[in-house]
Amino acid sequence: MRRRPVVIAPSEKMDRGAGKNQKSRLCFLALLSAFFWILLLYFHFVVLGGHAVDESIKLSLEDKPVNLPVVRKFAPSRVVDATKVDVKSIREPTKPVDQQPKSTAKPEVQNFPFVKALKTVENKSDPCGGRYIFVHDLPSRFNEDMLKECKSLSLWTNMCKFTTNAGLGPPLENVEGVFSDTGWYATNQFAVDVIFSNRMKQYDCLTKDSSIASAFFVPFYAGFDIARYLWGYNISTRDRASLDLVDWLEKRPEWGVMGGRDHFLVAGRITWDFRRLSEEETDWGNKLLFLPAAKNMSMLVVESSPWNANDFGIPYPTYFHPAKDDDVFIWQDRMRKLERKWLFSFAGAPRPDNPKSIRGQIIDQCKKSKVCKLLECDFGESKCHSPSSIMQMFQSSLFCLQPQGDSYTRRSAFDAMLAGCIPVFFHPGSAYTQYTWHLPKNFTRYSVFIPEDDIRKRNVSIEERLSQISPEQLKLMQEEVISMIPRLVYADPRSKLETLKDAFDVSVQAIIDKVTKLRKDIIEGHTDKNFIEENSWKYALLEDGQREVGPHEWDPFFSKPKDGDSGDTSAGAAKNSWKNEQRDKSLNS
Repeated sequence: MRRRPVVIAPSEKMDRGAGKNQKSRLCFLALLSAFFWILLLYFHFVVLGGHAVDESIKLSLEDKPVNLPVVRKFAPSRVVDATKVDVKSIREPTKPVDQQPKSTAKPEVQNFPFVKALKTVENKSDPCGGRYIFVHDLPSRFNEDMLKECKSLSLWTNMCKFTTNAGLGPPLENVEGVFSDTGWYATNQFAVDVIFSNRMKQYDCLTKDSSIASAFFVPFYAGFDIARYLWGYNISTRDRASLDLVDWLEKRPEWGVMGGRDHFLVAGRITWDFRRLSEEETDWGNKLLFLPAAKNMSMLVVESSPWNANDFGIPYPTYFHPAKDDDVFIWQDRMRKLERKWLFSFAGAPRPDNPKSIRGQIIDQCKKSKVCKLLECDFGESKCHSPSSIMQMFQSSLFCLQPQGDSYTRRSAFDAMLAGCIPVFFHPGSAYTQYTWHLPKNFTRYSVFIPEDDIRKRNVSIEERLSQISPEQLKLMQEEVISMIPRLVYADPRSKLETLKDAFDVSVQAIIDKVTKLRKDIIEGHTDKNFIEENSWKYALLEDGQREVGPHEWDPFFSKPKDGDSGDTSAGAAKNSWKNEQRDKSLNS
């Protein structure tokens, strides 16, 4: 019997087809679910994860200020970057939305910590806008303690009497009628430290809010500090207070904003006392101005270095310290009306140990002239030691000769101008490149310049040169000198001038202008890559808008000595200054 083929019923076929379709659907759902989870994970880890990373970058950048670049003194600065990094450019490097430089993006300006201080000037109802000064509250060892130990401030002079009356010294008696009845003191030429600090206490725009300060004053008596240790002390002792000061300042939050580039201090001595070049015990002075932190600060000294960018010349103190405007006006009127019987005069001593000095030739010319008044300030008793004799001679002279002293400058130049006497300089470093804040750039308006070589090599007659100046020109120059008097004197720190600006006011405003310009340069991204520190003296002579310096007619006067000779020159000048103080205790040598 033949077997029949097996026949599958229709319902059975349907069951088998349904099984196959069910398996396909399960596979499709599994793939769809896997794809969904892959997309979800991708979105979470890649998209959201990348955003989270950017946020962490953003926080770390915005919460942590970036150090500002070092910017030099005289030259305008061009900063490579701002204090804050443009976070947007990090997060979206391929998005070409904004091609403008970062320095022009206004929102970024708000990130600079000193913007608030710059904006105070916009408040027209605030008379102190753009003029606020923050004074550091230094430990007393940096200032007041020195005054308590005033006998130790000088090896040969008892400085205690000179620190009285807020640093002005004892009052001068007007026995011979040379001075005014009030405002005259026997002021020591190295007393600017304490005079300036006491004037600062009367400044009308002091603030304890560092965020609005235009500048920061450090009331360290740097001149008094080094004066007590110059002779017979090792370099560790000489450097101790300076190192201590820097350590104290660097821990202050105010310092960190600009690394000290908005800070300034005053030292009433010549710069060479603070520029020791080596660690040799026999080398002169301390190294305050060579400390990295101090290089950022501005130091005001009575004589600055032509080759360095962190010090500025301010006037030596004179004997006159007016308490009110009328004191100045009355004195100026009196100087205009004086009869001056001498064409020129000189007060000083020869420098036989210095072969480059022209003082001996100047003294010889004066002795031979019938129109020259001479006060020789050599050994022994001399009228040079008397402020009354000095001022009387200057008041009776049309021109006052001001050759270099033991260094470039002399206090005598300011005493002479105070007396309405036209100064005659023989080296540009004696005034023209020193006191650029206080004296007109056009030196021919108020002085006569006779190069040293004209006297040294060509034996030019000083009398003939001065006699060639016409009476009309002489009158204009004399009026210019007398009009400058307010800017050259330090007012009584216990009082306040009403409208006039004294040497203190001029100095503070110059510092504020300097710091303000530096801050604006940082915001705008300006710097001067061509700045040469050894040419520092040239930058102060540039006209407004000029940035580059080139060859100058005074280059021969400032050819920098070799490193080995530079220290000898500066140290020798400082030592000689002290030797002359020991020899005659004169305030006008």
